[in-house]
Amino acid sequence: MKTYNFDKLVDRRNTNSLKYDYAKDFGYTKDHIPLWVADMDFSVIEEIKDAIYKINAVGVYGYTGISENYYKIVRDWMLKRYNFKVDKQWHCITPGVVYAMSTAINAFTQPNESVIIQTPVYSPFYRVVTNNKRNLIKNPLKYENETYCVDYADFEQKIVDNNVKLFLLCNPHNPVGKVFTKEELIRICHICCKHKVIIVSDEIHQDFVYEPNKHTVLANLNANFEQCCVVCTSPSKSFNIAGLKVSNVFIPNPELKKIYDEELIRRGPSSVNTLGIAACMAAYKYGSVWLDQLKDYLKGNIEFVEDYISQHMPRIKALKPQGTYLMWLDCSNMGLDNEQVNSFFKDEAKLWLNPGDVFGPEGQCFQRINIATSRSILQKAMDRIKTAYDVLYHDKSEFDLIKAESEILDIANE
Repeated sequence: MKTYNFDKLVDRRNTNSLKYDYAKDFGYTKDHIPLWVADMDFSVIEEIKDAIYKINAVGVYGYTGISENYYKIVRDWMLKRYNFKVDKQWHCITPGVVYAMSTAINAFTQPNESVIIQTPVYSPFYRVVTNNKRNLIKNPLKYENETYCVDYADFEQKIVDNNVKLFLLCNPHNPVGKVFTKEELIRICHICCKHKVIIVSDEIHQDFVYEPNKHTVLANLNANFEQCCVVCTSPSKSFNIAGLKVSNVFIPNPELKKIYDEELIRRGPSSVNTLGIAACMAAYKYGSVWLDQLKDYLKGNIEFVEDYISQHMPRIKALKPQGTYLMWLDCSNMGLDNEQVNSFFKDEAKLWLNPGDVFGPEGQCFQRINIATSRSILQKAMDRIKTAYDVLYHDKSEFDLIKAESEILDIANE
């Protein structure tokens, strides 16, 4: 079995990389370490390159059809990895998951009708609702004991009060890294089916779920729930091909599928990238070993960041993600307000992260860091945070300080 080297540094500069080449446009400099947007710093497998080289050798990039083999390869991937049996009649192909969600909103709701999301959440969830002139309803996830859970009472009440028509689910959840359990999904589906709410499930991070957690495809819960959902997937995150623009959408309900297809036609050309089709087929056919080794490497990165921060910066809490390659840093105990936290990482630590508030007000005093990079880059990033942290607190005995504060609190509460 081939062994892949994820420690290898890849120079992505001067390739029009959004992550590396547009720092100035976002208010950063070339000296900031970019660990923000959710793509990875790892080269794709050779089979993806070969599939693209084959097309490049012909040198013609015309309109591309979808072969039966494409549908079979996607079906096989979903069956093998998730025991989800896809019927070809359910399958739509779009240029991306956000595009797929926008299509669903326009297909299944009318202007000024309500769409509900669970915050803090990936920022396009907000825009895809408001830009389509729908009413945005928020059901904030509850943050308790360094974990997130659903406020079911609020969820159902918001649906009833606002006559919600559609729910955008993010599972695995970006940015908090939550993987919804089967029991949680069943409870969510019960509420939505009860009130005739269609669920659009963004499962783009499904391939990055770490044991003992397990990803459940929403449409795989039972025959009733599958009839009220749209499942959005893509190889783009899993195999680092986001720029090739391809996603696979599954709609088991034939009536909803018909309405969705009609909306795709109304929206005009929705053809996917020629190279994206080839890359998806190669990824799902040949990429299992690479992906499994990558997940092991990412678990090591997660443990490295978690251990480093807990040992050297106890006022910051790195929440261990159940899924995704994104870590959610809780900085609420740093004694800084939200703007000061953002400034600390940008101006003092010289890191380019995603400030938590871009995911909604519930993300204030948090930061999202992308750990899908080489360990050496993460080491530099952690060292920069520690240097800035030590300057900020002027105290190398931070653990003793926090322990003393805790003892004072205990005495006060007696």
